[in-house]
Amino acid sequence: MFINIFLGIILIAHGGCGIYSFSGASTAGLSSVSIQYFQNRASLVQPGLSQTLTDALIDKCKAQTNLNITNGLGDANFEGEIADYNTKPLTVSADATAAMNRFTITVKVKFTNSADPDKSFEQSFSRYEDYSGSTDLSDVEAELSEKIIEMIVEDIFNRAFVNW
Repeated sequence: MFINIFLGIILIAHGGCGIYSFSGASTAGLSSVSIQYFQNRASLVQPGLSQTLTDALIDKCKAQTNLNITNGLGDANFEGEIADYNTKPLTVSADATAAMNRFTITVKVKFTNSADPDKSFEQSFSRYEDYSGSTDLSDVEAELSEKIIEMIVEDIFNRAFVNW
């Protein structure tokens, strides 16, 4: 009984110290994070996508870490751009029309960790969703974009703080 209480106190104490969170995020040595606005530099620009991506990354950091979000440069800093936003035929049917299409978003990210520079990186993150060739992209674009951004933000966050 005493050991269970002691372990519970230890877990609670470590959960709030900023070293490790229950999400698996390791923020040792960091007290703040900054997320710069991700410009959309893709050849096909979707209005609002830059803000959606930036806000999603901010929300993820708020929810999964105890780091303070700062407008200047934080101990950890994210910056980057939306590099690609496209749809391409994936498979072709017998009548030479697309049976399936692939919608892809690629984001280039530069992450700087001032407490541990070895954890800093520059990397592109790309995710896609497939949709029927009989469906117009504009009919599914919002839903697919939301799914893809969620996956990309998860990948970026894990690369920066979970080290998987």
